[in-house]
Amino acid sequence: METMTVERTIDAPIDEVFAWLTTTTNYTCSPLVLRCRLTRHGESAPYGVGAVRSHLWLIGRLRERITHYDPPYATEYVVERSFPPSRHELGRMTFTEADGGTRVNWTTRAEMRAPLVGAFLTRHLVRPMITRSFGSILDAADTALAQRPQPEPGTTTAHAPTSGGTSR
Repeated sequence: METMTVERTIDAPIDEVFAWLTTTTNYTCSPLVLRCRLTRHGESAPYGVGAVRSHLWLIGRLRERITHYDPPYATEYVVERSFPPSRHELGRMTFTEADGGTRVNWTTRAEMRAPLVGAFLTRHLVRPMITRSFGSILDAADTALAQRPQPEPGTTTAHAPTSGGTSR
């Protein structure tokens, strides 16, 4: 089992970053993500605990279930099904206010299910593909949130969380 982590500071307030990254239809702003949709709403929010998300990324097809939802600080999920087949223990995003915006830490713990070669493939093929995909999504979030209207100097404006992105 490999632990893979990508971190990035995104130039936007924590509530906007959390809203953008937990609305997985936004992931299609990344060239590595083909389709994302919410297939079941969560208990307290559309992407809250119990929500089910379906993804088609260049690296495979995933069905995820949200297991923890603490806006705007953390969300966790588990991959229930995937192709290619994998074992997945944890997916977690944490959000921390930082100089210059919001620090995002995206961690997953998984491995490819393949007799005899699964660990090798995970380390040398899957790990780089997953970390590149996570980085691409974080880049897309930074780009999308940087394009939001800026308040006039000396004024304050409340920004509604963006939902951007579309399912393709």
